[in-house]
Amino acid sequence: MIRILKSRLVLPLLLLLPAIAGGVTKPHVITFGKWTSVPWSPNTVAADDKPLTLKVRPLLVDARVKEFTLGAAHDVTDRVFVVRRAFRINDSLPQEPASPQHWQWQPGGWLLVDRTTGHVSPLNLPEFDAFYSSASWYRDYAAYCGVSDDGKKIFAVVAQINRRKPIVKWLVGEVKAEADTQQIPDSACKVPDWQRAPARVTFEASQSTKRTYLIRGHSVDLATSEEEDEEAAK
Repeated sequence: MIRILKSRLVLPLLLLLPAIAGGVTKPHVITFGKWTSVPWSPNTVAADDKPLTLKVRPLLVDARVKEFTLGAAHDVTDRVFVVRRAFRINDSLPQEPASPQHWQWQPGGWLLVDRTTGHVSPLNLPEFDAFYSSASWYRDYAAYCGVSDDGKKIFAVVAQINRRKPIVKWLVGEVKAEADTQQIPDSACKVPDWQRAPARVTFEASQSTKRTYLIRGHSVDLATSEEEDEEAAK
């Protein structure tokens, strides 16, 4: 009788083991591949000009190429990081032969990568321009100079992950037409400078155009010259 009861208890447990094992989340392995230099021709460069160069590397999830990226990654938490995307676009003209196609590398926006789930998703940073903007990250904040939709105005922007609207959007000035089409990108203004305790970021579009913002969660205050002098003296 005891043996019969044991067998009746063991059999259901054996049947449940595959279901339990299948429900365990498999950890994902996220790595980067080797750097490769590729040619890049911005829209401002004439067809007969020498192309610029981008250094790209693949983002691999479980040994499979998920995206191509450029620049350094930024750890937001021990689970999530951000990295900038690079991609190839079909640059073939309608009147050209269908084969071979003319592919061209371009810098893109930013990606949010979850190490636990292996999920990779695009980040929507307001006013971020693939040519002019260079994001400076601190925690889950990105500070950069963005360009308006009409391409005429430059804004100093602080965006926070998971918030649609920027917490800082300051009109810096107008976009100037550059005579030198080979000018290095990310030149709308200097890369913003972050500091902690308290968290603050400084934008400097020119020697006479400079602002520091104090970041307090979702709220922002414009630092006065007295506050800036006090922090500099510490």
